[in-house]
Amino acid sequence: MRLPLLTATFLAALTTACAPAPAPLPVAPVPEEAAVPPAAEVVITRDGDHWTADYLLGEDAPAWAFIRSSLTNGTRQPWRPADWAVETPGVVLERVGDYDVLRSPDGSPVPRRLRLALTPRDHDLEADYPVLAFTDGSVALFSGAFDVFALPSLDLARDMPDDLNEAGIQLTNARITWRDRAGPVLSQGQRLPQAVTEDGTLYILFGDAQMVEAERLVTVVDPELPRWVADRIEEFAPRVADYYASRLGPGQTDRPTIMAAWKGPTPGLQSMGGSVLPGLIVMAFEGIGNLEYSPESDAQNRWFIGHESAHFWLGQTVRYERARDSWITEGGADLMAIRALKALEPSWDDRPMLQEEVDDCVKLATQPIATAASRGDHRAFYACGAVFALVAERAQFRATGGDWFDFLKPLIDANREYGILTRAEWLDHLDTVSGDPTLRASIEVLLDTGTPDPASAIAALLHAAGVPHRMEEGRVVLTE
Repeated sequence: MRLPLLTATFLAALTTACAPAPAPLPVAPVPEEAAVPPAAEVVITRDGDHWTADYLLGEDAPAWAFIRSSLTNGTRQPWRPADWAVETPGVVLERVGDYDVLRSPDGSPVPRRLRLALTPRDHDLEADYPVLAFTDGSVALFSGAFDVFALPSLDLARDMPDDLNEAGIQLTNARITWRDRAGPVLSQGQRLPQAVTEDGTLYILFGDAQMVEAERLVTVVDPELPRWVADRIEEFAPRVADYYASRLGPGQTDRPTIMAAWKGPTPGLQSMGGSVLPGLIVMAFEGIGNLEYSPESDAQNRWFIGHESAHFWLGQTVRYERARDSWITEGGADLMAIRALKALEPSWDDRPMLQEEVDDCVKLATQPIATAASRGDHRAFYACGAVFALVAERAQFRATGGDWFDFLKPLIDANREYGILTRAEWLDHLDTVSGDPTLRASIEVLLDTGTPDPASAIAALLHAAGVPHRMEEGRVVLTE
């Protein structure tokens, strides 16, 4: 996310799944005695400035698609064809439909053994996990970026849905060996001469960036990150996690690792991006607005930490079923962070941030929120998800005097074992708490069709729920 330096409030549309963060793609369970072999064996090697990925593909196929084939924010262009070059003759890497694909030009099987030359760049990606670059030359790579699946034809790649949860195919992670000619790599908190993983939800760190362990937190912080930002991470992350645990019960982890990179004091900018994986928060800070402490920057940073930490409950303990339902986790985490920061810092004024959620939802709800990702409008999941959370919170208040956490807790507890919180379950719970089916109906219109007059539709939804607001020259304005 890029912000004008003097913006009045902090937009919630963070990068990658603040982002999010997208949940790992499911792999169909198989009996232990019939374990599925990895789709590919990969060796990632760093030799100075030269990076390579050597693939041994698991079967003959005319095309192989990368499971995570995200676009860059802003330009909406694929990053992989620009950053990865195929060195093996007779193989092409190109965009086909919604996927980056390795294929042979004549339709014959792709050679089982092939090499790619990598140029790791820290792009700002749409709802995905980017390369994390540190100012000392250390680099963290995301394991899921190397996962592939075989396609029986190139035409199938063109027709494949952008959300593989809907494709009905079994996916397996690559088995990856990670090597650095200069020394050990850091994998899951351990320095190793080389690491071997078979998990698409990890970051592997190459370089000398130091890991610091404390009782409630492990940090790997860019040495150039402004000290006050690093101090805020170390101080606030355990506090907000403790607050969430007190309200929602155990999260996915009680001792997370945080990796925080610094992209420099870019003039006129205050930017924060983040994503969450099991046990890990990844953050990237940029801009002169982060260079010096101010109360405004401090509040923004605490909210950012609160949002990312919220995903250990809403995103990791339970996650959405389909990518189109990420409003559940992103908007929900936005309101979790706002409510937690207000509880921990009562003098903080939360109204501007809540108002920005409403304003942005009004701007983006002319089209279906459920299909926002296909348009690159990921902000809709945050803003409109937060508006729906406000509606649910008010329903809970009317029913029991409770708040957003009281609405969430039964949903999380009911789905801890399975780990999925579906749209239907969320809306069913709203029906039960509110006793008013019109709330659900109004939300589903915004999700599935959008509306030509979103200000009126959202005002009507807030009115039905009892969220205090007024209309000012066509603008929906919260009043408490």
